[in-house]
Amino acid sequence: MSIQRPPLFDICAVQAARLRAKRMGGDRFLEQAALEGLVDRLSAVTRRFRQGLWIGETLPPSIRPFAESWNLVDFDGHEFLPAGEAGFDVALSLYTLQSINDLPGALIQIRRSLKPDGLFLAALFGGDTLKELRDCFALTETEIRGGISPHVAPFADVRDLGGLLQRAGFALPVTDSEKLVVRYSRLANLVRDLRAHGQTNVLTARARRFLGRRILDALEVCYAAHHAADGKLNATFETVFLTGWAPHESQQKPLKPGSAKTRLSDALGTVERKF
Repeated sequence: MSIQRPPLFDICAVQAARLRAKRMGGDRFLEQAALEGLVDRLSAVTRRFRQGLWIGETLPPSIRPFAESWNLVDFDGHEFLPAGEAGFDVALSLYTLQSINDLPGALIQIRRSLKPDGLFLAALFGGDTLKELRDCFALTETEIRGGISPHVAPFADVRDLGGLLQRAGFALPVTDSEKLVVRYSRLANLVRDLRAHGQTNVLTARARRFLGRRILDALEVCYAAHHAADGKLNATFETVFLTGWAPHESQQKPLKPGSAKTRLSDALGTVERKF
């Protein structure tokens, strides 16, 4: 008998975090930096798209020129994307896949929403994001409480996300990452920015109790001792950019094994040795 595991992310907490971020209206500099990354990658594509799909609530003005028309759709509480089948030339996501429990399933839905040879581009947080905060939580709670509870979500690395693109059926998958180190005078300022981005703890297994002053003070001391320079606390944010195409017969395909007509040793000017 299989055991049903609880979802990693609490959808109610995800929605509450997004609503609070909207009310705060703070500086979402991480989204702006990732948006610039999406624009750069779109600008490198020598194609004019007709029908665009923006996965999210608000279409950024810098994205609008890349397609003649845009549909704005987001995943619902059941992680269903009501976008239809094969209707779009390009689909874009800016961190909206961050708290999806079934990411492979979400990617499959996006691929199915694209026309053949349609482009998918997305930005997600990568594995090094908030590594300093994760480290200090582990050290502090282990020392004070004798164990740790989940505070920072696990983030996938570049290779894992590339594999998920292939698994979802995308052709010509590419993943690359960019890192940004932000420096803070106080830990509270980092927490404020995470709230403004809607990126607080939304894990299903999170502790429901408050951390308490003792934990918070020890956390700041640990952070300053292990991850600070010149009196500033360092916080790493890694953004992974995903690029994939809906399959089409015109796309380049890898050669079949054994079909090469030239030996690698000839191309390199070396002597082939058998062992």
